[in-house]
Amino acid sequence: MELYITEISKYVIASMMLLYTFTAFLAFKLRSREARAHIYAAQIALMFLIEFSCFVQIIARTGKVVYLFFFAFQIVVFSSVIMLFYFIYPDGNRLIINNCCLLLMIGVIILTRLSYERAVKQFVIIAISFLLGFFIPEMIFRFNFLKRFTWAYAGIGVACLGIVLILGATINGSKLTYSIAGLTFQPSEIVKVLFLFFLAGALYKAENLIDLLILSVIAAAHVIILVLSKDLGSALIYFMLYLALIYISTENIGYFILGMFFAALASMASYKLFAHIRVRVQAWRDPFSDITGAGYQLSQSLFGISSGGLLGLGLYGGNPKSIPFVVQDFIFSAIAEEMGIIFAILMILVCLSTFLFIMQEGYYIHDKFYRMIICGIGISYAFQTFLTIGGGAKFIPLTGVTLPLISYGGSSVLVTIVMFMIVEGICMIGSDERYEEYLEERRYERNRYRNERYKRYEDEEDR
Repeated sequence: MELYITEISKYVIASMMLLYTFTAFLAFKLRSREARAHIYAAQIALMFLIEFSCFVQIIARTGKVVYLFFFAFQIVVFSSVIMLFYFIYPDGNRLIINNCCLLLMIGVIILTRLSYERAVKQFVIIAISFLLGFFIPEMIFRFNFLKRFTWAYAGIGVACLGIVLILGATINGSKLTYSIAGLTFQPSEIVKVLFLFFLAGALYKAENLIDLLILSVIAAAHVIILVLSKDLGSALIYFMLYLALIYISTENIGYFILGMFFAALASMASYKLFAHIRVRVQAWRDPFSDITGAGYQLSQSLFGISSGGLLGLGLYGGNPKSIPFVVQDFIFSAIAEEMGIIFAILMILVCLSTFLFIMQEGYYIHDKFYRMIICGIGISYAFQTFLTIGGGAKFIPLTGVTLPLISYGGSSVLVTIVMFMIVEGICMIGSDERYEEYLEERRYERNRYRNERYKRYEDEEDR
């Protein structure tokens, strides 16, 4: 019976995920709110069907009733989040919040399979993050003065990263975390939001090359501190965020080329200076040459991805725990092994649709400050996703960053949800801008109609 449930649920999960991904891209084609409403309703039904099918498989494999209660709590929380968001923020982007919930569900599902205790912790952090995050769109929409604190964002960000460099805990040779009152968090994730607001504010006010140079020096301070902390994955995300926003703001391809040149020099210097970078590059080049040593992580990741096949081995059917740090750095490999290559590719496409929708919102908004923020969030999200999946699939060397919304990590999940809520607030600003444009067009049309009538009346009087 267990085998039949597993096999049937694999086809159901893949089919539902395919339909969800189709609706995610179909939403780009449909422009009216009414037409998209049907798409969003279908997405909600599909995401809960995916989660239900996965937990049926988990309960069939383990026989533990506690997973049923955990599933019920998730239904309550995620359905409440979606309903409250739709009710409180009707002008928000519903595709982004739907995709966010789906990816969080996938993360909790695979974490439940890998470590139930960590899945519960992650779920609690998700619930708290949404509770805090619901205030953010209204704050972004109402508080226009946020663009005034450019240098405060920079100062706080540099100070927080500096504290970690001096006092942070060393994990695998890198200083990543800091503990306060027993709570451990990764400041580089939180500072990423401050860094983004700093870049947006500085570019919003920049008038000449001197302003860009000052901005670049402060951005370099963030990156250098992260490099000294040996948090090279975060340093790379910060640098690409800076480089992309400079290009979007100035539309000067020369700045982008110059930045890539410095990035190449920095990569060469890091390779020479840091032994663990040389180990990762060697493992990336040929992980099977040292399969029991430096190449063990990556080789096990590749074995897991390849062994899953198109539909996967089913939850609890594979051996993803053989990969060290699977819940943080290699969770994509676990998903591909047990849920299948098809599911994993469709999940990547959902991430892609999220990125494209964020960038589309950034394209339409007029306020440069908010355009920089929303584009920066989209670029940060997409680039971090690429680093994690690319590293686990041997497309690029490992960087040690988490897969947003899916990997285990309280700081990462909290900050990503906060960033998505900032996006929703900016979407509301964009809707308000478009409404003002509509009113202006209506006023223009009315005035033009009145002027034409008055002109015709004068012509008739003249005749």
